[in-house]
Amino acid sequence: MSVNTVPSISYYSLDVIQDEARRLVEKGMVSRQQPIYTLCQYIPAREWVCVECELEKCDFLLRDRIGDLIGREEWDND
Repeated sequence: MSVNTVPSISYYSLDVIQDEARRLVEKGMVSRQQPIYTLCQYIPAREWVCVECELEKCDFLLRDRIGDLIGREEWDND
């Protein structure tokens, strides 16, 4: 079984984490209802610690929903 991961990045800003989460939601790989810690399946383990620190710094808990992290969706048309 193959697991897709994001490219190796030395620093994860909140914007990068949110962008990656949005991308995974758009691809249907994760749901907005899942907890943030689900993202650890798609981020290399050695870099997950950096992600956790950035999320903590920005007052997010790993049990918070991905939807809380990425905010509301913007639609181009209705």
